[in-house]
Amino acid sequence: MTRCYHSSKLPCRVISVSHHLFKIFCLTLFALVVFFVSSCEEGPTKIGNRLLPGSDFVEIASTDTLSVWSYTMYDESIRTDNPAISYLGQIYDPYFGTTTAEFVTQIRMASAWDNQPFAIDSVRLILHLLDVKGGSGVTHTLKLSEIAEQIYTDSAYYSNKPVLLTGYEVPDIELPILKADTVNDIVLNLPQEFGYHLLQNPEWLFYDNSKPDFRSFFKGLYFQISSSSDPLLVTLSLQPPSTMGAYNNYFVLYMLSGAKFYFILDAVNTNASFNLFSHKFNTAMPGKKIEHIDSLFNDVDGYRDTLSYLQCLNGVYTKIVFPGLDSLKNNLSLKNIAVNKARLKVPVYFDGDLYRASTVESQLYLRYKTLSGSKYVVPDYNLDQYHVFFDGKLDSTANLYKFNIAAFVQGYLDDASGNVKPELEIFQGTGTRNVILKANSSKTPVKFEFTYTEF
Repeated sequence: MTRCYHSSKLPCRVISVSHHLFKIFCLTLFALVVFFVSSCEEGPTKIGNRLLPGSDFVEIASTDTLSVWSYTMYDESIRTDNPAISYLGQIYDPYFGTTTAEFVTQIRMASAWDNQPFAIDSVRLILHLLDVKGGSGVTHTLKLSEIAEQIYTDSAYYSNKPVLLTGYEVPDIELPILKADTVNDIVLNLPQEFGYHLLQNPEWLFYDNSKPDFRSFFKGLYFQISSSSDPLLVTLSLQPPSTMGAYNNYFVLYMLSGAKFYFILDAVNTNASFNLFSHKFNTAMPGKKIEHIDSLFNDVDGYRDTLSYLQCLNGVYTKIVFPGLDSLKNNLSLKNIAVNKARLKVPVYFDGDLYRASTVESQLYLRYKTLSGSKYVVPDYNLDQYHVFFDGKLDSTANLYKFNIAAFVQGYLDDASGNVKPELEIFQGTGTRNVILKANSSKTPVKFEFTYTEF
C-alpha cells in the first residue's frame, strides 16, 4: 500500500499557499475599511432630510396623454366694426359651401364745399383691390345702396346685422376683368345722377361733431357684388393711409367747369364701417360637407368627429377642450403646480387636391373666452416681440400646427374665480384660406404635451 502525505521537502507548495493567504488578507482589510467609512456617513441624497419640511421637495411630472377634445363651432354674430380689411363678393369651397361677404361704410368729403354753382360732367369710383379670388375671368356687377341708419366709429356692429336702406341704389356697375391673386387698381364709371344725389342739399356739405352734418344727411353706402356662376371675392382696406400716403378708395365728381370734388372711403378721419358675412354650408359637395357643427344659437351637437374645421371670413372654427386640466386643477392633493411646458400639437388634413401645405393658412392663433363672453389671445403670444415662443406656424414636415401655451395653462390653474375654462379656440387672422384639422379619434389626433413641477 502506498501512503500519500504532505512533504516539507516540496518548497513550491509552501510558496503557493502563502501567496493565496496574502491576497485573502488584503481583500478582507479593504472590505473592513469600506464598511467603517460607509457606516459613518449618510447617503448624499438624504443629508438633512429630517431637518427640512416636505414642502421643500418637488416632483416633476410629464405626460402627453391628457385627453384633448375638438369641436367644430359656428357663431353667426361676430363683431366686425372698423375692420382692417373689407371683403366683397362670394367664395365657394366644396367642404365649406358658399360664403358671401359685403360691407357698409360712411363716405367723407375731402374738402369743404365752395358753395358755387355746379354742373356734373361724370362720376367715377376708384378702388384699390388688395387681392382677387375666384372667377376673375368673367363679368361681375357691383351694387351700391344708400343706408338709412347713421353709423358711428365708437359703436359695435356685427357680421349678421340687418342693414336698413332708403331705397336709393346704383345697380349693375360692371366690373372690369380682374387679375387673380394680385393687386388691381380699377376705375368704375357711375351715372351722373349719383353725383347729384350726393350734392342734392349743398347746405349739408360740412362736418361738425357738435351738430348734424353731412353724415346725418347721407349716412353711408352698402356695397354688394352680384356673382355669376363663378363667384368672385375681392379685398380692400378702408383704413386711413399713412401720413404721407394718398387716398386709394374714393369717388370723384368731375365738373363741367374742370373742377373736381372728392368723397373718400379711406379717409384720414376714419369713416365708420363694418363687414357682413353669411355662410351656406349646405351648398358643399356631398361626401365633403361638414356634418357636425355646434352653434351658439342652435342645439349643440356635441359630436366629436375625426376632423374639425377652420374657415376664413368668420365661418366655422375649432374649439379645443382640455378635460384633463380641469381634473388636475380640482385635485385637492395637488396644491402648488408650476407649469414647465404645455404644448399643443394639432395635425392638419391634406386631401392632395385643394388642401395641401401650400394652400392652407401658414399661421394660426389661439384665444380664450371669459365668462362675460369676451375673447382674448392667449398670453403666450405676446411673451416676446416676434411671437417666436407661441409658434402657431405650420410644420410642413410633420404636417401639424404647434402652439406653446404654458402661460395660459398656468393662468388657468392659478385662477380661483372660475372666469376662464380649460378651453381654447383656434382662429385665423385676415385671409381667405381654410384649414381642415385632424381631431379626436383620428389615427393622428391632437396631442397635449404637459410637464409640471409639484411643490
